[in-house]
Amino acid sequence: MTDTTTELLKRAHELFPDEVVTSAHVRHLDLPLGAGRLALITLDNGFDHTKPTTFGPGSLAKLSEALDQVEAEAAAGSIAAVGVTGKPFIFAVGADLKGVEVLKEHSDALAIGKGGHDVFKRIAALTVPTFAFYNGAAMGGGVEIGLHCDYRTVSTGVPAFSLPECFLGLVPGWGGCTLLPNLIGPAKAITVIIENSLSQNRQLKGKQVFDLGIADAVFAPADFLEQSLLWTATVLKGETVVERPEIDRGDAWDAAVAHGRAVADSKVHGAAPAPYRALDIIAAAKDGDVQAGFDAEDAALADLIMGGELRSGIYAFNLVQKRGKRPVGAPDKSLARPVTKVGVVGAGLMASQLALLFVRRLKVPVVLTDIDQERVDKGVGYVHAEIDKLLGKGRLNQDTANRFKGLVTGSLDKAEAFGDADFVIEAVFEELGVKRQVFADVEAVVSPTCILATNTSSLSVTEMAAELKHPERVVGFHFFNPVAVLPLLEIVRGERTDDASLATAFGVSKQLKKTGVLVKDAPAFVVNRILTRFMGEIQHVIDEGTPIDVVEKGVEPLGLPMSPIVLIELVGPAIALHVSETLHAAFPDRFSVSENLARVVKAGKRGFYTWASGQQEIDPEVAALLQVGDVVLTPEQVLDRALTAVAEEIALMLDEGVVAEAQDVDLCLITGAGWPFHLGGITPYLDRSGVSARVNGKPFLAPGVASVPA
Repeated sequence: MTDTTTELLKRAHELFPDEVVTSAHVRHLDLPLGAGRLALITLDNGFDHTKPTTFGPGSLAKLSEALDQVEAEAAAGSIAAVGVTGKPFIFAVGADLKGVEVLKEHSDALAIGKGGHDVFKRIAALTVPTFAFYNGAAMGGGVEIGLHCDYRTVSTGVPAFSLPECFLGLVPGWGGCTLLPNLIGPAKAITVIIENSLSQNRQLKGKQVFDLGIADAVFAPADFLEQSLLWTATVLKGETVVERPEIDRGDAWDAAVAHGRAVADSKVHGAAPAPYRALDIIAAAKDGDVQAGFDAEDAALADLIMGGELRSGIYAFNLVQKRGKRPVGAPDKSLARPVTKVGVVGAGLMASQLALLFVRRLKVPVVLTDIDQERVDKGVGYVHAEIDKLLGKGRLNQDTANRFKGLVTGSLDKAEAFGDADFVIEAVFEELGVKRQVFADVEAVVSPTCILATNTSSLSVTEMAAELKHPERVVGFHFFNPVAVLPLLEIVRGERTDDASLATAFGVSKQLKKTGVLVKDAPAFVVNRILTRFMGEIQHVIDEGTPIDVVEKGVEPLGLPMSPIVLIELVGPAIALHVSETLHAAFPDRFSVSENLARVVKAGKRGFYTWASGQQEIDPEVAALLQVGDVVLTPEQVLDRALTAVAEEIALMLDEGVVAEAQDVDLCLITGAGWPFHLGGITPYLDRSGVSARVNGKPFLAPGVASVPA
């Protein structure tokens, strides 16, 4: 390694003293078939698989030391090959993001890119054949170190393999953008680098890694290393010849990059620079100039590390991985009571989805009730059918499927159904009177300590519990649709909810593998309040006279998972109207009720669009219903109006103590509404674009929290 690289890594390591350093242990093995000695480098940070191996500056320096040794051994002729593998279950999961967070200077950011390249290039330059044995999870730099090897094997047990950088706001910067398209072709590389990354960080399994041509051989986990070593021996002896496809460097390359740009546009609408920088490097990799590609990766990494989008992406990642797992304000978990049986009031679609989730995660009896046998049978039938689907997909075995189906039953008799339940959740019509009656009926038949949970999306938990003998055991437990997909659970503390009930609710949330966030009992809680204010402003702009297509274009820079108008269709215009009416009653000066939306609901329309022609277009019947003014805004003005409203509403919610901090607002929007990672939710975007300061006189977050430290 050059003196410059050593200096770069030394300086970077000084900036990041808390790095968990990954060692690179070298041991020697005699290969089968008399193929010679292999120097095997094992990447290991000294912890078990729950703390995956990463590459910070100190780790790269350790790897460089190991390469000093094997370089000398290769030159002396004492080894026939070099292999790289990981500790049990983990190969390596890339650069240590905690190290990226502390960087303040462009030159230091550049050093991280160059340091990684300089070390990994030494593997490619070894004078003996090199092999990567992907034995476990591999991401980012973990994938890239293997791309610098001559050959790769992968275990079928690998659960997660990806280049997730664009998802976070980076590019694969240690060879991924340059080497992968030259190995498997640009179309497949763009699937891995752009499509999978921007599809909520989709992971590849071991077999898929082989099918894509990233790995040359695939083996079962039980004897993965032995089989890999035998295969390595056959390669060295010339018995196995790895054939790789010829890469088309003509129009097909340009077409793949154009497709990648279309994917990026559809996912982030130009709002995040990372995927476009990655595509520029892939486009240039067509001529096969590897060093030019590495230089472009270094430059892109440094620019992106010093940009707000990456800091927002890391902030979002930390919210989900850390804050989401340790809910702020939750009572001591020792107060939680065990839950051995669950009751669900209602047997409609939402109730049935909840029953399926509870039986899969808690593995306890779940009983549904409703007003007639037909509804009960339909609800139980839905859950059983979904379990059969999971069985068909291989997600459950026959014994587990039979057990789960046996645990889910229905009953018309609440006393019989809920007498021994520890947790009863209602998922009935969103009307206060109906929910109060349900809780009165349930309280009469359950034990004094049974939790009564409500899946209300906007009604007061305190009012729901007001007339009960034990209001202290009522808690809001608001799921988001689709229940199986969206992680957020807004856990609402009513005015009289006690700590034991709240602790039990958080305990159940954790067992359900949900992200529980403590929320004050305020109208529409967090996500629906912000979305309703946002959607209300959008609807208002349409009612004033701005055409729908201009409105849609205006909010594109937010890179939302779907347009506001499509969201109305997903939620259902009637529910959107109901929530806006609830919030209008609470805050009439800020939340209006759109007469146009009311007309759409009255006409029984499912939304504003029709796809009858195969294309998305405004439904002419809906267009005929709309009565609009003559105020037409530009797309930029539409976005400004929407963001101004959202910034004002979030500030008011924080003043009211709806959640502890702005971080919880972002966590809720990311996990409950699919708000983009690259924005960091919403508050970093409002801070970065100056809207927070203009509307509220100050940013939501302290400098350096989701931005480059001063």
